[in-house]
Amino acid sequence: MTAAAFQVSTRFPEIDPNTQYQHFIAGVAATPSDGKTFRCLDPYEETEWGFVALGSAADVDQAVRAARAAFPDWANTPIAARAEIMRVFANLIREHVEELARLQVHENGKTITEMRGVTSMLPALADYVRHLAINDHGAALQPTAPGHDAWTRPEPIGVIAAIAPWNNPLLLLSWKLFPAIAAGNTIVVKPSEVTPVSTLRLAQLAHQAGVPAGVINVVTGGRETGQALVNHPDIDKVAFTGSTGAGIQIAKAAANRVLRTTLELGGKGPQIVFPEADLSRAIPSLVAGLISGTGQACNAGSRLLVHESVYDEVLAGLRAALEKVVIGDPLDPKVQIGPLASRPHYEKVTGYFAIAEQEQETTLLYGGHSGAALGGGKTGLFVEPTVYATPERTSRVRCEEIFGPIGSLIRFGSEQEAIAISNESEFGLVSGFWSQDVDRIARVSKALRTGVVWVNTWRAFGLNVPFGGYKLSGIGRELGPDMIREYTETKAIWLGHGPLA
Repeated sequence: MTAAAFQVSTRFPEIDPNTQYQHFIAGVAATPSDGKTFRCLDPYEETEWGFVALGSAADVDQAVRAARAAFPDWANTPIAARAEIMRVFANLIREHVEELARLQVHENGKTITEMRGVTSMLPALADYVRHLAINDHGAALQPTAPGHDAWTRPEPIGVIAAIAPWNNPLLLLSWKLFPAIAAGNTIVVKPSEVTPVSTLRLAQLAHQAGVPAGVINVVTGGRETGQALVNHPDIDKVAFTGSTGAGIQIAKAAANRVLRTTLELGGKGPQIVFPEADLSRAIPSLVAGLISGTGQACNAGSRLLVHESVYDEVLAGLRAALEKVVIGDPLDPKVQIGPLASRPHYEKVTGYFAIAEQEQETTLLYGGHSGAALGGGKTGLFVEPTVYATPERTSRVRCEEIFGPIGSLIRFGSEQEAIAISNESEFGLVSGFWSQDVDRIARVSKALRTGVVWVNTWRAFGLNVPFGGYKLSGIGRELGPDMIREYTETKAIWLGHGPLA
């Protein structure tokens, strides 16, 4: 380890690179049972910082035991009391929005503009969820069986295992954490090893807000830590956001014990431009769908389907817009693309340049460069926004989730062809299209096989609008009025009166 690795970053002077980050179990910092640690990496400077506990099976067991011990009291805490704690928690997050945003930028290289935006959403989501919990009533029923009344009662599931991704760690964790605890569950969180510190800080704020010890626990570590958590016999549900491959493994493990799961997985979103589209709005949307989050998003719009009548005009507009994209230090508010989150991920994404060269019919239309010269980083985990023409339906560039700012431009001739191309993907998370034809909007929005369809917009989100996918994009829904039901069981209660038949 070089001395330079321990110097305080001039970009993050508030963070001591020698800080020891422990697990958060039963309301206190907990050292790893075997003393092992790993380091975070700032992807812009590619310098290490912090020493983070590397969780073992023993650490996971300690956290699950703490969550199990806390569950009865938390489940029986009156909903008004849980809601008040959530209110205080939301206000504490409001006070620490900038701190949490900067931590995430330091961890994964996302732009400060994006991280401020999503971190600012967390308090509103916490408030929305606490109101959902207050109003999550059962139903009074009139059974078909005579001489009986019946009603339902929502009850917490138990101990939740939440595994969060690195690309948007706090927002995607909050979609699990907030409804889980508001409904009366306890939780063990395993953040990505790329982004552990921001999650630990959020857990500390929750405890400061009055969430009892053991209700929220965080065990940091890598793949083995996550596997130990999913396979722990005292887990009642797994909530996961990440790759489809990892989600399939979790689903298999959960099936052996009939565990409840919520799985938000991969995507390969199509953006369709029909002949009557308003190109002054559609082209910026195509760019945003390609580059937002440096393309490191399951909701990226990386398949750009363009009608043949406007193909040349759209391509020219895309090139002009992409030339203006600002790449550089993610702490600069003007920057639109920062570095990729880690060197292994950078190697994976840039590997598609070689794959594209090997594909006979794939043609580079824009971009194709990577490295330090693009954004001024010390070691250069930068990838230029890149677009390929991919007429071959089996093209890997066209079909696979690259998780970087690399897209496919696909020409189509009819509405039916556009729908067929969109739906042929194994993924079904998001899709979108641009049209001024009301009848086409009705037809196409119904025909697209994705959990979210955006019309004349892209990447729109609302606290009260569900998010989730079809096919290999996952199971269950997050956000929306029913999100808390993902963390409850429905109990039916019968009351007999009068003589039994």
